[in-house]
Amino acid sequence: MNTLTAAQRRELRAKAHGLDPVVSIAEKGLAPTVLKEIDRSLTAHELIKIRVYGDDREARQQYMETICNELGCAAVQMIGKLLVVYRPSPELAEKAKSTTKAPAISPRVTPRTAGRGDARSDARGPARPATRLKSGTIARNIAGPRGAAAPRSGGRKPGGGR
Repeated sequence: MNTLTAAQRRELRAKAHGLDPVVSIAEKGLAPTVLKEIDRSLTAHELIKIRVYGDDREARQQYMETICNELGCAAVQMIGKLLVVYRPSPELAEKAKSTTKAPAISPRVTPRTAGRGDARSDARGPARPATRLKSGTIARNIAGPRGAAAPRSGGRKPGGGR
């Protein structure tokens, strides 16, 4: 049975939050076919959820220990009737190493009207640089021109009507 540090377990729990159970353990318990399916799922996904049908808490704990000992995986979490187990897959690690991303090319940021010397650029002040958002898009002047008041959202118009 592999052991995980608290930080690794926390990260894996966060990743497993959005996962659905891929294997179910029903009345017959942990049969060899179920173990084979769990092994196949761990090879394909590394991190999986297993649903256990049954109300016996001790049986669920025994299932977790058996799965971890038989398949060489680590217990991440056991919450209610869900078991979360992790086993690093050598195939997925190889794919991650082989698919290296090309370095991201940063966009050329030039002030729109800088250096022209026309009246418009002087009135607005120096141009702002572009801002890279988390989504990878580029946004310019997110807050509007300098010195401009933020737009009002909703509410009544000033001066109020009757």
